[in-house]
Amino acid sequence: MTDLTRLTAAETAAKIASGETSAVEVAQAHLDRIAAIDEKVHAFLHVDSEGALAAARAVDDKRARGEKLGPLAGVPLALKDIFTTEGVPTTVGSKILEGWIPPYDATLTKRLKAADIVILGKTNMDEFAMGSSTENSAYGPTSNPWDLTRIPGGSGGGSSAALASFQAPLAIGTDTGGSIRQPAAVTGTVGVKPTYGGVSRYGMVAFSSSLDQGGPCARTVLDAALLHEAIAGHDPLDSTSIDAPVPPVVEAARNGDVKGLRVGVVKEFAGEGYQAGVMQRFNESVELLRELGAEVVELSCPSFTYALAAYYLIAPSECSSNLARFDGLRYGLRTGDDGTRSAEEVTSLTREAGFGPEVKRRIMLGTYALSSGYYDAYYGSAQKVRTLITRDFERAFADVDVLVSPTTPTTAFPIGERADDPMAMYLADLCTIPANLAGNAAMSLPCGLAPEDGLPVGLQIIAPALADDRLYRVGAAVEAAFTTRWGHPLLEEAPTL
Repeated sequence: MTDLTRLTAAETAAKIASGETSAVEVAQAHLDRIAAIDEKVHAFLHVDSEGALAAARAVDDKRARGEKLGPLAGVPLALKDIFTTEGVPTTVGSKILEGWIPPYDATLTKRLKAADIVILGKTNMDEFAMGSSTENSAYGPTSNPWDLTRIPGGSGGGSSAALASFQAPLAIGTDTGGSIRQPAAVTGTVGVKPTYGGVSRYGMVAFSSSLDQGGPCARTVLDAALLHEAIAGHDPLDSTSIDAPVPPVVEAARNGDVKGLRVGVVKEFAGEGYQAGVMQRFNESVELLRELGAEVVELSCPSFTYALAAYYLIAPSECSSNLARFDGLRYGLRTGDDGTRSAEEVTSLTREAGFGPEVKRRIMLGTYALSSGYYDAYYGSAQKVRTLITRDFERAFADVDVLVSPTTPTTAFPIGERADDPMAMYLADLCTIPANLAGNAAMSLPCGLAPEDGLPVGLQIIAPALADDRLYRVGAAVEAAFTTRWGHPLLEEAPTL
């Protein structure tokens, strides 16, 4: 009998559409899988069994009536707990929103439902998406299914772990500095950061508004493309949403080919701090691209050296502004309101109790960078560096079609190893941050296991804004070639939980 939890999203949708299986059977199989293993992984913060089965029954009823089903109808999905979901808790991994049940759906949530995708529940994450390991969640860390003693990446570690442990074939993440791609890399899955503004941010709890971007997470490039198509498109409710056609990502994923493409290798994405096994697998990927017919060009983007420093001024500055709304007066946690304290005291006590250490660290850093006398020296200077990084990308894309690099400098590190060293934690996003600062599209997909520890390594592909289809064209070609070389998808080598 086919294990329904091991199918790709495309395979699952086909079986449901043909009547070979039902959406209810698929949903129940995944709910059973969650019940059996998520105690070990802790990918989910909330499992909506009742809602998932109701959505699945609605899909089966549509099929019974002869209605046309969409490309992902009935396919289960794990949703990062940063998107509002009507009637279902949304905590953003923080105590300050513990138990909050939104009265409305985010635009992305609405589009998932309109596509008849079955939402299984909400996944664990670093608090307010601030972190690279999912250790900053107020509800405890998530484990990497490849090695339960290691991190699954962050901030969307719950979504990536749900995929890698076969608790869901699809997931949604958000990417502010790499939080879709970095978890994908360390769990052997596929993660895509669409062009900034390509997927609506309405109803997504804000961390850094000029950087945050929701996107698809999956186990295959085609599945990611199908999900990308379902959630993308202009949204008048989001002032940063791009009013442009969605790039033909599904067509590109079905026709992967790199013949004649010029692929750029950025020399700044190498050197000290990069694990030897990561660089070995990356170099093999570059050689594979040559074998597939791409022209590989080495180039330099000197401003990328300053991306990490610029990001950790811009993102905290925007976070200090966005999180001011969590004051204990309107919604969420309220502490110290015994009738004897002022509103200011209640707000102070609420934030002390509700925000975790990393969130407080970034709020303080951002508030300082925005303060009188320091704005120009810090935040203003960081924005100038951001412009230089954007120009480096523009020059690069004048010569090449896409850029490639390792997604992360190392494989998944042990839980707790960097807990007391924020700078070491921040370095996990060294390769991913530049694409966020420029608003470009980027993808991570598996390119093998590091020989030192047998853990997944990710290949990052970066494309110009609104050229998201190039990611899928290159990604599909690389995925097919590696799968042929390995004889199976990389995740088949993951330990069975």
